[in-house]
Amino acid sequence: MDDVIVIGGGAAGMMAALTAAKKGCRVRLLEKNEKLGKKLYITGKGRCNLTNGADMEDVLNHVVSNWKFLYSAFYGFSNRDMMELLERAGLPLKTERGNRVFPASDKSSDVIRTLQRLLQEAGVRICLGCQADAVLTEGSVCTGVRLTDGRFYPAGQVIVATGGLSYPSTGSTGDGYRFASACGHKVTELSPALVPFCAEEDWIGRLQGLSLKNVSVKLSQGKKVYYEEFGEMLFTHFGVSGPAVLSGSSVTARYLKKGPLTLTIDLKPALTEEQLDQRLVRDFAALQNKQFKNALQGLLPAKLIPVTVERSGIDPEKQVNAITRKEREQLVRLIKHFTLTLTGLRDYHEAIITQGGISVKEIDPATMESKLVKGLFFAGEVLDVDAVTGGYNLQIAWSTGYAAGSHCRAAVFD
Repeated sequence: MDDVIVIGGGAAGMMAALTAAKKGCRVRLLEKNEKLGKKLYITGKGRCNLTNGADMEDVLNHVVSNWKFLYSAFYGFSNRDMMELLERAGLPLKTERGNRVFPASDKSSDVIRTLQRLLQEAGVRICLGCQADAVLTEGSVCTGVRLTDGRFYPAGQVIVATGGLSYPSTGSTGDGYRFASACGHKVTELSPALVPFCAEEDWIGRLQGLSLKNVSVKLSQGKKVYYEEFGEMLFTHFGVSGPAVLSGSSVTARYLKKGPLTLTIDLKPALTEEQLDQRLVRDFAALQNKQFKNALQGLLPAKLIPVTVERSGIDPEKQVNAITRKEREQLVRLIKHFTLTLTGLRDYHEAIITQGGISVKEIDPATMESKLVKGLFFAGEVLDVDAVTGGYNLQIAWSTGYAAGSHCRAAVFD
């Protein structure tokens, strides 16, 4: 009989299995895919932004849902602990802008390969192509796992690390929520998070593929500003995406259910309105015989110019030496406050994570053990915890996986 069965071979599941095995537990890791870490493989565009190297207080500040619940887990196994684990195992790391930590090779496969080797060295029995159907209990005590093919694996401790609903092609199909509900746990409202927005404006498709770097974005509803960020964003055929926008989806998803949001982009955040106006005066003086539609090449990306010209209210055929001060001020306001209307989010197929999950009120924050069923643990995205982009969500997986694994006991029934 196994001491511990871990359901799910993603980041949280691998960490939980490894930690429990290092404590001397007999561990079986069930993964329904043909390989471990299928979602981990595509994170960070295949480069694997495996954690964030900032101070742990700062890491906590980037958690969107239930940060207090993660306090014990984060300090029990920190970002430094994770980095040290991988580096000691022979995987060099590097830190980039925003304290984002990646493998030096820029290959997520190297992270997975390192963890798989550590699991094998620790004696974890890895069962690929094994899909759990139910967590079995007797009264309020965990007794094991039944597979979809009818097999039963007895164990006094089960760690559910099945992920959420995002990227279902990687196997994240919400199994853990079903297991939890069957055991009496509440699952909070679920929604896609770190996901692109849909926009209302019909001109948005003309900007498809345009990436803007070093812009400031703001998400608001009426006079209330919910989110501000500086960085990179991307226009798509349906709306907007990119790092600066994706994190905003996690912060504002619940407000979006009440009505549309306004996205305000400052296309020139390094310049004040006065400085931008002075820049336009100089540019127009140098191009005084040009038509307005042909006079913004040095200021804006080519794809953005026709839309900006249309929205400025200035006659595109007008020579720039005839543009009035009032018209120039309109243009300055547009460039500093380029707005569009966000009407919704894309679905789980494009979401990096799932927001919502198993209610943390029913989970011990120090151990990740259920308060309802003895021997049942949860770790990773299946819980109602999430963060913005930058390696924070994977740190949640590592830390909660470690907490669960480290509180499992060997030879429970001996």
